[in-house]
Amino acid sequence: MPPSIQILAEPGGSRKPFPEETLEPQQILESLTRYLVLLFSLSVHESAHAWTALQQGDDTALREGRISLNPLVHIDPIGTVLFPLMGLFLGGVFFGWAKPTPVQPRYFKDFRLGQILTSGAGPVSNFLLAIVFTIFYAIALRLVPPQSPLLFLFWTGIFLNVVLGVFNLIPVPPLDGSWIASWGLPRKWGELYDKFMEPYGWFVLIGLFITGALAVVMRVVAYPVAFFLLSLAQGGAY
Repeated sequence: MPPSIQILAEPGGSRKPFPEETLEPQQILESLTRYLVLLFSLSVHESAHAWTALQQGDDTALREGRISLNPLVHIDPIGTVLFPLMGLFLGGVFFGWAKPTPVQPRYFKDFRLGQILTSGAGPVSNFLLAIVFTIFYAIALRLVPPQSPLLFLFWTGIFLNVVLGVFNLIPVPPLDGSWIASWGLPRKWGELYDKFMEPYGWFVLIGLFITGALAVVMRVVAYPVAFFLLSLAQGGAY
């Protein structure tokens, strides 16, 4: 599977449990919390790819120890360490990626279906994780003080996983959505899609960043979903 890329910029007008003006220790705590949630979310994402590939008949990722929530087995030195920490502590957009999950589609029981299910498992796992964080956030809102770090932890888990799921469904290589599009289309159209998209995927992705089109997608799709989950957690008051 391709690397799972995560981007997260603060949505305009969002309400966070921490006040806007925070002391330096709180800022550090927020940054570390985001990073830890990122590591966990990427681990779930990659493990979902690996587990689904196993169900489809390919045990490559299993043999390499990739069905694991241990972030060390999924870490990419640049994408999981350098870029996220630079974004957190030097400013800018918080983004990163994990080491690609090794998959050998030739072992799939159904080649086409296996490609679609294995590719889609990562984003689906993040949407499910966002729901789990929503449940914990709802419970925490009723049990812990308003300034508890747990609120920010669960809030971050909701937003980060929704953004991760939506972003990876964009049908541009090397994102998961490109594999779903390629094998979800009739084979003739899928091959045509691969021919035009595979050589230029990274350029298209960079273009989405630079032009702000990616931010529009997040505002139109990801943020409303995240705010809806937050609203559910708060009993419709968000």
